[in-house]
Amino acid sequence: MEKRPDSMERITTDALAQAFVDEQISAVRAQVGDKKVLLALSGGVDSSVVAALLIKAIGQNLVCVHVNHGLLRKGEPEQVIEVFRNQMKANLIYVDATDRFLDKLAGVAEPEKKRKIIGEEFIRVFEEEARKLKGVDFLAQGTIYPDILESGTVKAHHNVGGLPEDIHFEGLVEPIKFLYKDEVRVVGKVLGLPDNMVYRQPFPGPGLGVRCTGAITRDRLEQVRESDAILREEFDKAGLAGKVWQYFTIVPECKSVGVKNNLRAVENFVVIRAVNTRDAMSATIEEIPYVTLNKIVNRIITEVPGINRVLYDLTPKPTGTIEWE
Repeated sequence: MEKRPDSMERITTDALAQAFVDEQISAVRAQVGDKKVLLALSGGVDSSVVAALLIKAIGQNLVCVHVNHGLLRKGEPEQVIEVFRNQMKANLIYVDATDRFLDKLAGVAEPEKKRKIIGEEFIRVFEEEARKLKGVDFLAQGTIYPDILESGTVKAHHNVGGLPEDIHFEGLVEPIKFLYKDEVRVVGKVLGLPDNMVYRQPFPGPGLGVRCTGAITRDRLEQVRESDAILREEFDKAGLAGKVWQYFTIVPECKSVGVKNNLRAVENFVVIRAVNTRDAMSATIEEIPYVTLNKIVNRIITEVPGINRVLYDLTPKPTGTIEWE
């Protein structure tokens, strides 16, 4: 296992972050020369910071592949395209594989099986795009230091492990592999990434697939996406976005009876989850002001089709995990 250099200072200021960026630009140029580098750009904090750094280092010789598996939050694929293709002029390949992923997931209810399908299908899509490219010699990854500490190696789904041996790369480019998440965010700010990308709350690799519990349907997936967007918007308005570590919605695979337009309505329901934690090993429940909670509930039941009830999960960790699956 690689160790963070003892002499490496914690990156806590813009000056230290800029010095790190300058150092890594030189290191990347020395490593890859005029050769091309391939990066799976999810839009998460780590891969976005790597992309922004490598764009400064090698420009169009970085090829980014953004795979939309249909399980991202509302507006995220559009943000990746806007920030990287339109603003930073990145060499970006966008792949909308929504139908492919959802067809593979149809009828699959077991959480670990869903995760495996999503991870393996992501690798296959990325592999297909890699095969189309000529003269790409290096693979870039958003490995950060906790990944190394937790696994002693590269996480297969967090990065692009599992590629076939015949797709041969001369080497890996991992410019932020000795950084902790808080340091990655400081570097991201210096690189000019927007706050809602740099300070994005934790988001699972399988995306909304684990928040649409049980077998995923397109209707329930859209209900998760729309209710989550409402929750995030109202948290922003109430000043809660920077105070709560993680907040999201879940739409379980069961229904409840309600009344709409004076008629009995058997529809889905939304569960709100909002937690604070230091290390994700335990978590406490965030108290949402009733006025804000009331706005969120009213918006969800009136703006999200097929939803007639909203619940608030008050379970700490332990006993409940942060995610439902």
